[in-house]
Amino acid sequence: MSCYDLHSHSWVSDGTLSPTALVQRAAAGGVDVLGLTDHDDTAGCAEAQVAAEACGIRVLPGVEVSVTWQGMTVHIVGLAIDPEAPALQAGLARLREFRGWRAEEMGRRLAERGIDGAYEGAAALSRGRIISRTHFAHYLVGRGCGKDVRDIFKHYLKRNKPGYVPGQWAALEEAVGWIRAAGGIAVLAHPARYELTNSKLRRLLGAFMECGGEAMEVISGSHTPDDILAMARHARALGLLASAGSDFHGPENPWVELGRLAPLPEGLTPVWQRWEAARGAA
Repeated sequence: MSCYDLHSHSWVSDGTLSPTALVQRAAAGGVDVLGLTDHDDTAGCAEAQVAAEACGIRVLPGVEVSVTWQGMTVHIVGLAIDPEAPALQAGLARLREFRGWRAEEMGRRLAERGIDGAYEGAAALSRGRIISRTHFAHYLVGRGCGKDVRDIFKHYLKRNKPGYVPGQWAALEEAVGWIRAAGGIAVLAHPARYELTNSKLRRLLGAFMECGGEAMEVISGSHTPDDILAMARHARALGLLASAGSDFHGPENPWVELGRLAPLPEGLTPVWQRWEAARGAA
């Protein structure tokens, strides 16, 4: 049985490995099909495809789009997209522009709390076109402001903390529309991580499906075994395809590893059946 890991990040966004090194690590870990889904950017897809050919695995070009829904941030993964689709690229460029402003504002807010140089430090750690909260977190760990990235997020970078800046992201219908126009499948990323009540999660999933969303991550690096069972129930009830992804960002987070995924629970239709059927028919 093939191993699918359909959610991962390179240093194009907030991962710490190059697209080539990411693909090589996935291949070494037994992954057969890898989804490269950097935040709001597809710039690593071409390099990853070249590396995949050399390693003998498949890479699905993808993206993780930042969305604002009812005042909160959610993420929509696009899988098997055309990375150069014009509508998608125009939308992602808008989100990256906001990310640039947000990073500068985060630096200003942290400076007001006595932490100078955070923007410059985060920018130095960024190798792509995006400066993310994760880059700030790594810089602040290096400054001795916390013991690890999770600790920094908890005390500095989450809502109501000194370095937090609210997102102004794509609308849900925009993000799903961009993905579908690029020929891809829209997947709600790590739904348990949003810590929604069952009723609000159902509302989110309903709105997502009304926009043309087709799948949800049942397996995620941030999902507990109980989360997996709960998300599987939602997918079955709504007829959504089920996806699986580690959300790998780098080897410095040993609790999340490429390809180290639980099996999908029974009674679900894997999202990869969609393109495997298309390949078989070709």
